[in-house]
Amino acid sequence: MSERGVLLVNLGSPASTEVADVRRYLNQFLMDPCVVDLPWPLRRLLVSLILVRRPAESAAAYASIWWDEGSPLVVISERVRDQLRNRLDMPVELAMRYGEPSIERGVLALAQQGVGEILLMHQYPQFADSTVTTAIREVERVIEQHRLQVRLTILPVFHDRPDYLDALADSSRPHLEGGFDHLLFSYHGLPERHLQKVDPTGRHCLTPGCCERPSPAHATCYRAQCLGGSRAIAQRLGLRDDQWSSAFQSRLGRAKWIEPYTEAQLDELAARGVKRLLVMCPAFTADCIETLEEIGDRGREQFINAGGEELVLIPCLNDQPQWMDVLAGWARSEPVRG
Repeated sequence: MSERGVLLVNLGSPASTEVADVRRYLNQFLMDPCVVDLPWPLRRLLVSLILVRRPAESAAAYASIWWDEGSPLVVISERVRDQLRNRLDMPVELAMRYGEPSIERGVLALAQQGVGEILLMHQYPQFADSTVTTAIREVERVIEQHRLQVRLTILPVFHDRPDYLDALADSSRPHLEGGFDHLLFSYHGLPERHLQKVDPTGRHCLTPGCCERPSPAHATCYRAQCLGGSRAIAQRLGLRDDQWSSAFQSRLGRAKWIEPYTEAQLDELAARGVKRLLVMCPAFTADCIETLEEIGDRGREQFINAGGEELVLIPCLNDQPQWMDVLAGWARSEPVRG
């Protein structure tokens, strides 16, 4: 019997590139109140409208980056799970918040192995209700529903952990050595209201210079954590302030999302004369549709059409040995917090 078991959690993926599977996945994802934070009737209406056309469009996008083994995100996550199993003397299970393998399946697999504590090792560097909170709630739901006698420990967000930042900087350094004009840090976006509703002060987020002024709000402010991470990585890489910038991608719907937008930045950088652009996506630890298709394919095409010559997508940490050592170290040493 192992005292601790690791539940490795990422966002998820459709089961296949078939439109029906993509529709099923999008419905589960978008109907989560942590993702689309509207009252159920409005959320159901909005999601139903989105599901008219979006599944076919998304299915084509998934098909363009799908691997022979399956979804890149799931395949990479399985490799990470296997690497951690090789490094740790404790059970490790993989789960996706949406799709398969489900969180319920992962939690029950750990319980069946007799663990007394589950370490929820989510793969989200920055805090957001739509990632961290919903994963925690689902794990808690499964534990309560099945009346499991296990203790839950939650890995804190790790956007500012030196070993994580070192791994990111080290993984990107070879790409910079090939020469570049600019490095763009592109993060997944969020609606602005998601920041404001978790601001404990009720008055800090989205005011002028808010991310640069110290505040208790930064503990849950996704934007401040992203911008701080960019600065920390740029410092490790020895970059001047004019050599890098940050932006936010993956907007959905008509609500105001946090700025600047990646799409606008790609056009602006090309107009400024940037020819060789490097793009890094530190909101993701594993490559997925948002990195491979949205940036690696569509983003590259947009940048070149705007006058740039080359866009190089720097891979996520994926299953790189240095990152695997970092995760294994956290699994061994993370104190009980749950």
